[in-house]
Amino acid sequence: MTPAPLPDADSRPVTPGFPPPVRPLKFYAVVPDADWVARMVAAGADTVQLRNKTLSGDALRQEVRRAVAAAAGSGSQLFINDYWRLALEEGAYGVHLGQEDLDAADLHALCEAGIRLGISTHSDAELARALAVQPSYVACGAIFPTTTKTMPTAPQGLDNLRRYVAQAGNTPTVAIGGIDLHNAADVLATGVSSLAVVRAVTEAADPAAVVKAFQALWPE
Repeated sequence: MTPAPLPDADSRPVTPGFPPPVRPLKFYAVVPDADWVARMVAAGADTVQLRNKTLSGDALRQEVRRAVAAAAGSGSQLFINDYWRLALEEGAYGVHLGQEDLDAADLHALCEAGIRLGISTHSDAELARALAVQPSYVACGAIFPTTTKTMPTAPQGLDNLRRYVAQAGNTPTVAIGGIDLHNAADVLATGVSSLAVVRAVTEAADPAAVVKAFQALWPE
């Protein structure tokens, strides 16, 4: 997929910047429904994303509402994937957008609401485009081959990730795509801020134990 051009300064003013995460993102679980959000919150995951691709209408709103309620008052930072209007209306902590969502989303409304914003990137150009809106974090991937979703680009690998981390500067970076406990330490060694996983928790026999095992990779 060819990334859309950088926002034109005359037609789309850059936002004044989104607030940073309240806490380090660290272990980031991407899960399909509110029940999984609740499980990850109970396990103490640092960050959780609701990424639901099956529901719509009122059922989707109720799922977002349940997820927001599950994370409320906890130490887990919850991001809603794609559905930025619902995230705003339901008082979500954060929203995560893909490159294709940047032109459609009302970034100024999100910024004014104080919501945190994460943006997916898959190349140097997409990373530059994301950094232009001063998000709360940028996600870089897929680092390794993944079967979770069809990716628009080849796996990025660790060398590219190191470059993306340097390019992002002080903006937190999240690595995603094919990450598990066997390669997680090598990914963290690039200097990336956070590790995001899907199947490593959703297909685990003991998801809570996986959360703790990942979190042990960060120094106290």
